[in-house]
Amino acid sequence: MDARGAEGAVLVRRGRRPVDRCRGPGGGAGRAGARHAPDRRDGDSRVTPTQIGIAGLVGLFVLVAVHVPLAFAMIAVGIVAFALQTSWGPALTFLATEPAQVLSSMDLTAVPLFLIMGAFVNVSGFSKDLYGAAAALLGHRRGGLAYATIGGSAAFGAICGSSPATVATFTRVALPEMLARGYSSSFSGATIAAGGAMKALIPPSLSMIIYCVVARAYIFDVFIAAVVPALITIAANVAAITLLVRWSPGLAPVSDKVPAAERRGALLRALPAVLLIGTIFTGLYSGIFTVNEAASVAAVVSFAFAALRRTITFDNFVTGMRDTAATAGMIYFILIGSSVFTYFISLPMIPEQLIKLVGEVELPPVGVIVLMLGVYLVLGSVFDELAAMIVTLPFALPIILHLGYDPVWWGVINVVIVELGLIIPPIGLVILIINAMRPDIPLPKLYRTILPFVAADMLVLGVLTAFPNLALWLPGLLRG
Repeated sequence: MDARGAEGAVLVRRGRRPVDRCRGPGGGAGRAGARHAPDRRDGDSRVTPTQIGIAGLVGLFVLVAVHVPLAFAMIAVGIVAFALQTSWGPALTFLATEPAQVLSSMDLTAVPLFLIMGAFVNVSGFSKDLYGAAAALLGHRRGGLAYATIGGSAAFGAICGSSPATVATFTRVALPEMLARGYSSSFSGATIAAGGAMKALIPPSLSMIIYCVVARAYIFDVFIAAVVPALITIAANVAAITLLVRWSPGLAPVSDKVPAAERRGALLRALPAVLLIGTIFTGLYSGIFTVNEAASVAAVVSFAFAALRRTITFDNFVTGMRDTAATAGMIYFILIGSSVFTYFISLPMIPEQLIKLVGEVELPPVGVIVLMLGVYLVLGSVFDELAAMIVTLPFALPIILHLGYDPVWWGVINVVIVELGLIIPPIGLVILIINAMRPDIPLPKLYRTILPFVAADMLVLGVLTAFPNLALWLPGLLRG
């Protein structure tokens, strides 16, 4: 795909064109008049659209750096820059119509439904059951509770709405048990952080849904593509634990083997959670459910299990619904901001200029990808990785398409980067959550102990970059 073919790739996927290409003899003003640009801007302006675009990018990073919420920062920068390149009339018209355009996407229906499922799962005690079953099977091995934490987090991540929720839950459930059996506190915390961060790569993942909505990719394809990378990530984390406990056995003492009757009881208690996971994955990956249908079924089934266990109260029901509404609203505002920001950067044709620049760089495609990943990781040391993904996707996706890569593969790569951002210093959101819940575990020790897990995730990122078919093989197989 040449530069012209890839031009405005994000906009093409949204069914849009840059402003100045919509004008002409007899041409309309575009959607709701938002694409009309007064002729006074065509020759007498002293500031070029490219300069406005660069100033807008700088302004966005400044606003985020001073803790303006990302959604409002993108909307403010996008509308002001839009107005400077056209006029305030089209800019405000665009602001009035764009939210409805964004929220009309059927893909967004799954967001509150998966969040509702997570709310009911959190009050059902499934995390304790899943961890108890894994601990009963593996706890007698050296590092067995760490393996159980990784396995339990992966299973719980399939039915929980977010990585922070998974980490907070396992900090309450797994950490006391690990400390009671003599495990190192920093090793236990790092294991929980690594297990919780994996949630980003295990469907249903909000990071994947956000990527698909912004990039106009099929959610089902990205969900399917993430299966093999998720298994590789689990294996890499297990390998990191194995190396750590063999290098320093004192991190994880050996425990007594659980009696067979107790193991059977633990497995039976985990059966409802396994049935819920099986319902979601079997229905989704067999084609019985669409993503929205799977989300609906998951919400209903999780509510049914919570009701049967009598763990739902009026207070936790209201709290769960309030948290769901707050999180969904935050995501929707971010997506609206992303759409406004994406349209603004299309006016000075910044993505097209980046494509032209890439064409002039003497690097093979994989070299460009490695360079982009390096930029993501640097941004992740300053900003939240999910925010970095949303802000940079309008620039990155046209380059990915220009280089001939599949946007589904890039979605998986982005989610792995989000996972890394959750644990990589100096931010590491899930590490901060553990430290906030257990201040007795020093933050520097957590950062040091998490490094082997960061290395494991970096290895996974390198493997997926070198071998894209690891992510694309399963979607291709299922689609024939």
